[in-house]
Amino acid sequence: MVTPFDGHGRLDEDGAVRLIHHLLDNGSDGLVVTGSTGEGATLTDEEKVRLWELGAAESGDAPVIAGTGTYDTRHTVELTDRAAQVGADFALVVTPYYVRPTREGIRRHYEAAAEVGIPIVAYNIPSRTATDMPNDLLAELGQIDNVVAVKQARYEEIAAIDGLDLLAGNDDVFAETLDAGGTGIISVASHLVGRELRREMDEPEQRHEIQDGLRDLFEALTVTTNPIPVKAAMNLIGVNVGGLRLPLVEATEEEKAVLRAALERHELLAAV
Repeated sequence: MVTPFDGHGRLDEDGAVRLIHHLLDNGSDGLVVTGSTGEGATLTDEEKVRLWELGAAESGDAPVIAGTGTYDTRHTVELTDRAAQVGADFALVVTPYYVRPTREGIRRHYEAAAEVGIPIVAYNIPSRTATDMPNDLLAELGQIDNVVAVKQARYEEIAAIDGLDLLAGNDDVFAETLDAGGTGIISVASHLVGRELRREMDEPEQRHEIQDGLRDLFEALTVTTNPIPVKAAMNLIGVNVGGLRLPLVEATEEEKAVLRAALERHELLAAV
């Protein structure tokens, strides 16, 4: 879930509530709040906690996954504990970025987060962290109590992992991930085509046809750094989520034109 901001760059709580219901009404089973797409890196701890509170209050029975991972294990544990206290159901914990920890450091990082008691979704995204967790290391993490799933955001060696639910981390390999034994996706495009992504799970015989039909939209959503394109697209279809916080900047007119063309092809501009 993107994080809505108002015209002054402040957290837009009303916009967040509207977006929560938009997502849950359009195919999403649950919410991931304050992750990469939610600009978690530029949110204060108090803003994160408030978003988790809103998610827990507004989501009904739908699970809330709180993005609590940082490159500091102590801070990650603190945020994970606060997420549990305000009612989040899971914590999404990214591989520590920038510091490039060793294999032992990664394992101990997840052990520490798991000791909080809330179920942990490990998040493997080497393009952002400079560290890849190979499948054998993920299998080790799957033996840690409370580490229950992995968001797999690399493109190579997508495979089921013993002890972990496998969640696609990239929209354009959702079908392939499901074919490999995956159980779902943490998606960017679900802001726009959540019902179609839902069909990939519910209609396996149509899965690849649906995926192929969405590829141009997935490509448009990578025209520049995420979440710049998806925020621009949401604003274009009339679901106002505001701007971004530096160092992220607004989409250029050329980038918006790419997005607008894809939205028109999928008849999304007229959907709202």
